[in-house]
Amino acid sequence: MLRQRVITALLLAPFAILLILLVPTSVFAWLLAAAFLAATWEWSRLAGLNSHATRGVLLAGAAVLFVVLWWLRASTWVWHTLIVAGVAWWLLVCVWLRHFAFAAAPTSENRNLKLLAGAFVVFPAWVAGLSIHGSEPHGHVWAFLAILLVWAADTGAYFAGRFFGKRKLAPQISPGKTWAGVYGAFATSAVVVMVGGWLLGVRDVRLLGLAVLSVLTVASSIIGDLLESLMKRHANVKDSGALFPGHGGLLDRLDSVFAAMPVFALGKWLLGL
Repeated sequence: MLRQRVITALLLAPFAILLILLVPTSVFAWLLAAAFLAATWEWSRLAGLNSHATRGVLLAGAAVLFVVLWWLRASTWVWHTLIVAGVAWWLLVCVWLRHFAFAAAPTSENRNLKLLAGAFVVFPAWVAGLSIHGSEPHGHVWAFLAILLVWAADTGAYFAGRFFGKRKLAPQISPGKTWAGVYGAFATSAVVVMVGGWLLGVRDVRLLGLAVLSVLTVASSIIGDLLESLMKRHANVKDSGALFPGHGGLLDRLDSVFAAMPVFALGKWLLGL
């Protein structure tokens, strides 16, 4: 499985990096929207929406909302409000994770609640990603750094957990995750953000602020991963899909990104970067 995961990552990572760094934000917005719509399709299945026709209508509505949000991009207060709402949402998710049996029953009320939750997962992350990507100067590079933080955290968590992991992080939700993995994620991401910030010209006290932001971003990415694990446990499935060999579906690849983007975007703005 590790070999398959590595091969898939090596094939996909260069493509993703080129898209982030080279395409203009106006193009990146719709590429990101397409990926997020595909993840929304998988989320709707985990939420308990089984009708393909109804899921299609839901996807069409989400696409329209992406268009509306893009049209409102000049109203910075709308985008900033949505980013703040996204950060607040992931704080609320911490409460849900503590009460992991909440909304587990396959009822229509719980299905609708999870569909609503999906909106708070997807749309703030999209707005945050574009806010970072379109910022000046070096917005494309900052967006890449934000994604790189998540990738580095995943890698550090995997190897630290594999070699040192004993104490489980959330055994009822995701038995494979350990506290050693969390510490490994924090360590690797801190190194990445310090080097990245230095290369981007951040040489003052804000570099320390970036290190703190990396910890908060990675913490939120772990929460995002745990939320998707909770959704999969409720739905009694192993992966959200089978798009990527060894990696599962698109939602399995984006769960951490969804949670990390609003936190990183808000922190970057507060640091004046």
